[in-house]
Amino acid sequence: MRLDKVVEMIRGKKGTRVRLLVIPSAATDPSRRKNVELVRDEIKLKDQEARADIIIRKDENGDPVKLGWLTLPSFYADMDKHQKSTTRDVLALLKRLKKENIAGLVVDLRRNGGGSLEEALSLTGLFLKSGPIVQTKDYNGYIRISSDPDNGIAYTGPLVVLTSRQSASASEIFAAALQDYGRAVIVGDKNTFGKGTVQTILPIGRFASLLGSHSDEDGALKLTIQKFYRVAGGSTQLHGVASDIILPSLSDLPEFGEGALKNALPYDEVPKAKYSKWSDTHSLFIDQLRRRSEERVKNDPEFHYVMEDMDRFRHKIDENRISLNEDVRKKELSDDKVRKETRSKERLARNQEEPRIYRVTLDTVDKPNLQLIM
Repeated sequence: MRLDKVVEMIRGKKGTRVRLLVIPSAATDPSRRKNVELVRDEIKLKDQEARADIIIRKDENGDPVKLGWLTLPSFYADMDKHQKSTTRDVLALLKRLKKENIAGLVVDLRRNGGGSLEEALSLTGLFLKSGPIVQTKDYNGYIRISSDPDNGIAYTGPLVVLTSRQSASASEIFAAALQDYGRAVIVGDKNTFGKGTVQTILPIGRFASLLGSHSDEDGALKLTIQKFYRVAGGSTQLHGVASDIILPSLSDLPEFGEGALKNALPYDEVPKAKYSKWSDTHSLFIDQLRRRSEERVKNDPEFHYVMEDMDRFRHKIDENRISLNEDVRKKELSDDKVRKETRSKERLARNQEEPRIYRVTLDTVDKPNLQLIM
């Protein structure tokens, strides 16, 4: 069932009850179901706002190090009242993180499918001095360069942008610009989604009125009218943004992305825009970081678990079938349960010291004490 149909069924009069039959996310048996009863009310999507974590862990010498982790679900904006702004929210979180003396920052865009172009431009500008951020080519070939709207800079420290195949559109503009400027290290899946196009909606009724009829039920046409290009000249269309450092991930599959869709527009390039690198004297040590990351992945049991899951997932996709034999299904469920239990025991046996993690939200950003979540 389509998501919009599900939402339509859940919505209703405030104060009334709705019952949902769901599959628990942690269920080892996919046939397991759970009834959840909700009271309908106005929903404030707080989980879609920017938030931050302060991660405190020990380095090789046993000294505590503070790292900032900024999670950005989308590039949101209030187009009418201008009360919500991704950039304004992130700026508030950054001020608190800097007050806590973080040694580095991770911007997590792994589930960010895009949003407001204006917010993507202004947010990118928080990490750059000035200059162009993205190029846009119209259907008639005209190229427009969009630049940092503010010459100020909010954070100058070490920066990592975390991406996945689900990072798309505005997320790719943000990551591509910081990569081209040499401002951040891009870490994650092999590539991002690869959506480098702009669409517009044309109501058919606008044209049908010329023929003597007009109705809101006439429908609409969705047309691609522009393409995005990096300041370095390459398009984010189809290719997306390639990670400097690739980490094993269940989402890193060619079936996820623009290239898996029918009739995807091709990759192309435009002339490079004029811009200056973040620093001509300090490199990001990409080659050295990549070697160290590969060594860590090779020796980390958690990454071994991910790679094992990737192999099983890839096999299921290639096989493209599910057995209806009861004994086979029971064995599969039993194997999954044993695997999870074995991994839990192995984690306990390693007895590793877990980092301390404090949550910073827009509601708690000015409070003296933060919530310890781990």
